[in-house]
Amino acid sequence: MKPIKITSRNIMFSEPIAQWGFDLNMGLILGTKHNFLIDTGVGSGSVMPVLAYLANDSKPIVVINTHSHWDHVWGNFVFKNSLIIAHTICRDVLEKCWDEKVIENAAFLDGEARKCLPNMTFAGSLHFPDDGVSIFHTPGHSADDISVYDAVDKVLYAGDNIGDTDEEIVPHIDTDIETFQSLIETYRQCDFDICISGHNKPQARDVLTRMESGLASAWEKQNKAE
Repeated sequence: MKPIKITSRNIMFSEPIAQWGFDLNMGLILGTKHNFLIDTGVGSGSVMPVLAYLANDSKPIVVINTHSHWDHVWGNFVFKNSLIIAHTICRDVLEKCWDEKVIENAAFLDGEARKCLPNMTFAGSLHFPDDGVSIFHTPGHSADDISVYDAVDKVLYAGDNIGDTDEEIVPHIDTDIETFQSLIETYRQCDFDICISGHNKPQARDVLTRMESGLASAWEKQNKAE
């Protein structure tokens, strides 16, 4: 995982995954009272560069799982004594399918992936006013998706609600087209300059226009494939 400085307090950790043809990203917000780690990758190996980066920073780490898909949660156990936040649906899904997903996707494991569930869940939104950080439910790619907003540097972390590549800027949708359209409108209400996702390169605000333009055709293509 290579650290890429996005703003003075936002760092994206990124690693190309050859088998996928796109990157795996995690985010880090250096807050005033806490450091926020957005997603934990594919095992303990994914988060070691983050710990090295924070070696001289004593602020407590708050982990945020953007959704329940395995490539975003397998490093959780490294932070078992920290606050790990997710949507209530996310925790329920992980509790049921953690071991199964480790077996199915063992080829992608980096280090260890001991089962470690979120220890704080919510349904609507959470706020850390001293840090300028908000977390809110944004179903789209999946029903349990959440997003993280840094109001200080105007950076939005959208998880997998942004497609994996610019050619497929609309991700696979496990909800429905109406929900995803509402998601785009929710993001429009957010005053962000940069959007960081789980797999794509950082995006400017015009990503919303491109997502909206491609939504109908992407939905039609997905339904045909299914």
